[in-house]
Amino acid sequence: MAIKITGTGSFIPSIIEKNEDFYNHQFLNADGSTINSPNEVIVEKFKAITGIQERRYIKDELLNSDIAFFAAEKAIEDAKIDKESLDYIIVAHNYGDVRHDHEQSDTVPSIASRVKHLLKIKNPKCVGYDLLFGCPGWIEGVIHAKAFIASGVAKRCLVIGSETLSRVVDKHDRDSMIYSDGAGAVIVEESDEEGGILAHESATFALDEAHFIYFGKTNNPEITDQRRYIKMYGRKIYEFALSNVPKALQSCLEKSGKSIDDVKKILIHQANEKMDEAIVTRFYKLHKMKMPEGIMPMTINTLGNSSVATVPTLLDMILKSKLDNQEIKKGDIIVLASVGAGMNINAIVYQY
Repeated sequence: MAIKITGTGSFIPSIIEKNEDFYNHQFLNADGSTINSPNEVIVEKFKAITGIQERRYIKDELLNSDIAFFAAEKAIEDAKIDKESLDYIIVAHNYGDVRHDHEQSDTVPSIASRVKHLLKIKNPKCVGYDLLFGCPGWIEGVIHAKAFIASGVAKRCLVIGSETLSRVVDKHDRDSMIYSDGAGAVIVEESDEEGGILAHESATFALDEAHFIYFGKTNNPEITDQRRYIKMYGRKIYEFALSNVPKALQSCLEKSGKSIDDVKKILIHQANEKMDEAIVTRFYKLHKMKMPEGIMPMTINTLGNSSVATVPTLLDMILKSKLDNQEIKKGDIIVLASVGAGMNINAIVYQY
């Protein structure tokens, strides 16, 4: 029995925030001091490092659970299944529903319960739960689905990665330019066909790395409210990722029984263009090879970093022929990989 992705869907928000839109922001250092560079220079350096030219934000009236629902509807339609046949709805996110101009995150009921409600699924045996695993949350959700199906407790699961990071960014922090909103979803089910999920790898590094990404106060000392924002130690994350992600990819590939030569695409979390290129380059160096051209599709330049949504959104765009010069054919071996808060790392080797 194979465990396969049989349908995909995504939601790309309609509001485009360009790099130039940050020219009038008041960026400050973490200690509240002034940055001695004009915003045009700050933004240009940011683009050179991350590759981001623009990102997407949701409309004020929308919530994270709404866009998760939109992506889920498309995945269900793509898989041509009866939504009442779903055994699990697994939603990966990190910040719940944060309303526009509100300070508090809302996670009760769970985002999964809200999505099930919006889908109007009546079956009480369709169980919904949320998964907090940093940016690798959607991949971890697929790993959960695989475990449920392999153990016989489920036949069909809906796995969603959805986030609205625009609601938790500090506009006085340069890192706020990284983050965006989006949602991606897949149907995972047992299949008589060959292929599917061949191997997976997961790890949590928390002894020294647990707080590399955290919730912290604004960089503006004049703001005295208690609201907290997504913060990170970028250099530490970069070094951690380069040291650990290539080894996780290698281990996962070895478990799958496939060769590095078999890999057609690596769909890695769209965190930072330079970091992702360095990770995959180092992965190929472990095999004494150069990174093949076109092996690592990227969307970060126009969609930014939408956390758990980047990998399923990227997968859906390729399968729906919405990304230029990128395709996945039947029989292709692909690798899905992510790194993020926790610090967590995971990967899946998958055959279409």
